[in-house]
Amino acid sequence: MTTIILMEYKQHSSHKRCIKVLNFIRNYTKACMPTVNNMIPKDLKIYHIVHLDRLVSIISEGCLWSDAAGQAKNLGGTMIGMSHIKQRRMTNSISSHQGLTVGQCVPFYFCPRSIMLYIISQQSHENISYRGGQQPIIHLQADLNRVICWAQQNNKRWAFTDSNAGSFYFNDYCTLGDLKRIDWNAVNAYSWSRCKEQKQAEFLLEEQFPWTLIEAVGVYSQTQDQQVRARLNSAGHRPPISIQRDWYH
Repeated sequence: MTTIILMEYKQHSSHKRCIKVLNFIRNYTKACMPTVNNMIPKDLKIYHIVHLDRLVSIISEGCLWSDAAGQAKNLGGTMIGMSHIKQRRMTNSISSHQGLTVGQCVPFYFCPRSIMLYIISQQSHENISYRGGQQPIIHLQADLNRVICWAQQNNKRWAFTDSNAGSFYFNDYCTLGDLKRIDWNAVNAYSWSRCKEQKQAEFLLEEQFPWTLIEAVGVYSQTQDQQVRARLNSAGHRPPISIQRDWYH
C-alpha cells in the first residue's frame, strides 16, 4: 500500500519535495522496523550476474564498474538489465551515505538463482532487449566480510538494502549489525511469489568492485564452463569455475 501511495505521489509532486518525503518515510520506517525473526547465515556470500561476454572487459579493467562509472567508459559486452530500472537507480539515493546513489554502486544479491535471472530465462519481458536466455549468464561470487574489509581499507562506501534497490522505496543500512533487518527466509526462498521484494535485497559497493575479490564463478553447463575458462586463460586472477545448475531456473 505504501509503495502505491508513493508512486501516486511521484506522479503529482515536484521531484525535490518527493525526495524529502521519501527520505522522511525511510528514516521513520527504519527506526520503527522490528527485527526480522530469522537467522543471519554464517560466512555470507554475495552474487553478481553478468553475461559471460562481459568477462573480457571486466578482466581488462581489473574490476566491475558501477553503471554510473561505466557509462563514460563504453565497455563492451551484453547488457542484460532493464534500461528504465537502471535509469531509476541512477537517482535512487542511499540514505546511509549522503550524496551516493544506487547507480553509483556495483550491486550484488545475497543469493544465486535471483528473480532477475528468472525474468531473463523467460526471454519475453518487454523492457529487456536481451533474448539469449539464462545459459550465458554467469554468477560471480564474493565473500561479504572480505569485500567490506577491502572497502574500509580503500575508503569506498558500502551499504545493503532489505529489498530491491531499483524500486521506488527500500530501506538501506551500513552497519553489519543491521543484517538482521534482512528477511533471510525470503532471500533463500525457492518459491518467492509472496516475498518478491524481500528476496531481492542487495549489497552495494561504491564505484568499483575489484576482480580480485571474486572468489568463484558459477555457470550453467559444461559449455559455459569451457567458454569462461578460455576467457580466464590469460588472467592474473583466475577464480575457480564450477557448474552450479541449482543456481539457475
